[in-house]
Amino acid sequence: MKLKTKLTLGVGLLFLLIVLLSVIGSVYINKLKSDTEKILTANYNSLEFSKNMLLALDHISTDSVVAIADFKKNNKLQDKNLTEFGEKEATQNLNLHFNSYLEEPTTHKEKLIREDLARIMSLNMKGIERKSDIAIITAENATFWIVSLGTVCFLIAFILLFNLPQTIAEPINQLTFSIRQIADKNYNERVHFKGSEEFNSLADSFNVMAEKLQEYESSNLSKQLMEKKRIETLVNNMHDAVIGLDENHFIYMINDEALKITNLHKEDIIGKTAHEVAINNDLMRELLKNIDHPMKDPIKIVRENKENYFEQDIVPINIVKTGEKEKKYIGKVILLRNITPFKELDFAKTNFIATISHELKTPISAIKMGVQLLGNQKFGELNEQQQELLKSINEDGQRLLDITGELLNLSQVESGNIRLTVEKCSPKEIVQTAVKNVEKLSEQKNISIHTEYQLEDTDFVTADFDKTVWVMNNFLTNAVKHSFQDEEIKVLVQRIEDFIQFNIIDTGSGIDEKYHRQIFDRYFQVPGEHQNGTGLGLAISKNFIEKQNGEIGVSSALNNGSTFYFRLPIA
Repeated sequence: MKLKTKLTLGVGLLFLLIVLLSVIGSVYINKLKSDTEKILTANYNSLEFSKNMLLALDHISTDSVVAIADFKKNNKLQDKNLTEFGEKEATQNLNLHFNSYLEEPTTHKEKLIREDLARIMSLNMKGIERKSDIAIITAENATFWIVSLGTVCFLIAFILLFNLPQTIAEPINQLTFSIRQIADKNYNERVHFKGSEEFNSLADSFNVMAEKLQEYESSNLSKQLMEKKRIETLVNNMHDAVIGLDENHFIYMINDEALKITNLHKEDIIGKTAHEVAINNDLMRELLKNIDHPMKDPIKIVRENKENYFEQDIVPINIVKTGEKEKKYIGKVILLRNITPFKELDFAKTNFIATISHELKTPISAIKMGVQLLGNQKFGELNEQQQELLKSINEDGQRLLDITGELLNLSQVESGNIRLTVEKCSPKEIVQTAVKNVEKLSEQKNISIHTEYQLEDTDFVTADFDKTVWVMNNFLTNAVKHSFQDEEIKVLVQRIEDFIQFNIIDTGSGIDEKYHRQIFDRYFQVPGEHQNGTGLGLAISKNFIEKQNGEIGVSSALNNGSTFYFRLPIA
């Protein structure tokens, strides 16, 4: 429990008891005062009036006029001061007997008057005794409650007196001792308080301070400087450009490679913000533009009349300070990896693929033409075995021709030299052309292709007709290959907002969801399936569609078939 809470509860309770004691004392004192006033104003006055009437009665014989007037005066006052039970009847009898006495004074009537006055005085004397008893009881009750509450207040004050100073003084003494230990460079000193949360927090803060002082004391400045120098030398000799920014984007580090590609001088930028440097530096401005979301495509920088390619990476720096638990962000490092050699190899590979594919296409076409001529049997009849061999050669030749075509398309994609003839095209014409191209392949497995159009005749797309038909062919060919015998493939074309979406739906074995992200990567093939392709068709299809400002995707699950789709903008 917090010390503040303990003090609040103890002192607060003591305060409430003192207030209660004051209230009870005031109530009983007022009650005693009220009881005393009742005795004085009621019973004492009645006794005084009765005594005066007795004195007046004694003087009636000597001074009748004054005595009678004095008697009537006190009698009238008594009539207004009737407080005891039976006093009213006694006063009425007194009035009757006194009036009778005035008409005819006799000793007997005087005696009756004296008896009435004695009765009134007796009633008031009993009233005084009764009210005095009530006042005594009130005083006893007041004494009981005051003594009880006073005792409780004393006990609470006694407990606070003996516990509170110790509760506060002991941690302070311990802390004072520990501070002296720290002052004597004994940084192993730690404090551990038991009790209130405030002192526990104080102990934690003190221990963190001692730990940091110990860490600082045990550190070797020269060793730190040597480590710093070693790290700077390592960073400067890296082939990658490195730029260090703190949490406020001030440049605190830049290596020689980064200075070369930015054409900057170290003394001109260290200590400045990256935004200040970017004002007069195009590369720094480009890096800052993508600092939160690094570019996926390489950055091309011309240096010494040569194109260099760099891959940007942003590394956030987070540390956990001594004595703390949460990580704190202290800046980031911009890395520019030089991938020029790999890019040159990639260009060489692309050119090689394009050249080989182009060179292979001509002899393969010649082989296919020769196979067709032999198949027409213009040069003689063929036996059954020769026809089978010819069929196999024709299929292999077609496969080689398809592969070289895909490689040529891939080389165009990688080199960025895709030639698109974008125009207004009919979705129905695209589908019909593609379906016609795969008719023979689908007939071999007795697979029917059903087309459905959920759009108006006036809906057209902006696309390259040949490239889009190629993508549709690729989707339909894959659907036929992975569908079972005697199944049906559905081609659904529908309008979705500002796009026309082409869906090719099959009922084949389907594709596991974990492969959906990789299915459009180059050379990727779903594991476990019998493959006879290159793994390039879907990758090329993706590039063709995206170059036309479209989208491509797949929806599939194991044993539930697949739906490959792409969408193109409406013309």
